[in-house]
Amino acid sequence: MAKTKPNNNKEKKARKKAKRIASSPAKSKSPTELLVQAAFTLQQGDIESSIPLAKNALALLPADSEEALPALNLLGEIHVELGDIDSARQYFLQAAAIDEEGLISEDLGGGAEKFLWLAQLSEDGGQDSVDWFEKGALVLRIQIQALLDSKKKDADTEAALAEKTRKLAVALCGVVEVYMTDLSWEEDAEQKCEALITEATMVAPAFAEPWQTLASVRISQQRIEDAEAALTRSLDLWKDLPPEDPSVPDFPARVSLARLLMEADMDVEAIEVLERLVGEDDSSVEVWYLGGWGLYIMGEKQKNGEVTANDGEGESWRVSWISSRQWLQHSQRLFKQQDYQDERLGEHAKELLKTLNSELGDTAKEEEEDGEEWEDEEGSAENIEDEEMDGA
Repeated sequence: MAKTKPNNNKEKKARKKAKRIASSPAKSKSPTELLVQAAFTLQQGDIESSIPLAKNALALLPADSEEALPALNLLGEIHVELGDIDSARQYFLQAAAIDEEGLISEDLGGGAEKFLWLAQLSEDGGQDSVDWFEKGALVLRIQIQALLDSKKKDADTEAALAEKTRKLAVALCGVVEVYMTDLSWEEDAEQKCEALITEATMVAPAFAEPWQTLASVRISQQRIEDAEAALTRSLDLWKDLPPEDPSVPDFPARVSLARLLMEADMDVEAIEVLERLVGEDDSSVEVWYLGGWGLYIMGEKQKNGEVTANDGEGESWRVSWISSRQWLQHSQRLFKQQDYQDERLGEHAKELLKTLNSELGDTAKEEEEDGEEWEDEEGSAENIEDEEMDGA
């Protein structure tokens, strides 16, 4: 379960503490200090260096004790980042065995987080994922009620309440997704989806994720107008906010959003989301591929007269397709560089490029040579975005 974005003040304090600890002699560090340094190292993107720190901390703690929870949770997250799902699952399972009901304080490593991770990392999926999600959701409901009952109504309490409310909504959306995929064959799957998504939108109407999941449900029901309304509401909640704002969904959620927008024929909005994602991280094969595919679809509609051309000459489809070809070519370069594993994505990109080259002529080679320069230049996304803005 992706963590919500930390409070800036807390993050600054943690950073100062980690730097102070890092400067002290290694032998004198306590398990807590080692974990602080490991978490900071992980946050800085140095995953490999965070592992020995966290493992050393765990080795200094009593096995299967509450004291080991922070180390187990951190090691689980580290191995998620590494893509070592089996190891991550084992660490979270160890933590879940210590804090079976999630009633241990989060300050001590307890709470719902490990259950939410296990729901996503479940080897069996289906009902096993649902069970873990529901366990995490129960813990979050208890925590939310405690915060609501608390006489303390300061900014930290309000921030904690918002964070846990959002996590509960995301957990409910996770169950919906399981019922739409692994458990879609169950007779009452649709009714359960409706009940869960209704609760999620009521619990956290100010966050984008429930509305995005609602749109996914409505698309599956072929209720496209309702899906468009839900997607618009989801977008409006964050599209004008800076990337660091906690209300902005995480990167993978926005990639999924772009796909939903394309399914709902909201092509312009999809491209806008993808342009923003490229601006934040220009190394995602999937984002470049989706941008190319989205522009291809847009150009196809312009060519067929399904949308009004805006250049006065009916040639806006060519501009869209030229941009599409550039996005797809860049996706293919990244595909090779990263040895990307999604062969279906790669083959579809090749098919689209073949069609584009056939329609647009022999300028593809020249465009590709120009595109190779983007990899070494800052602002690569802007080169493409400028052309898209002319043709969108």
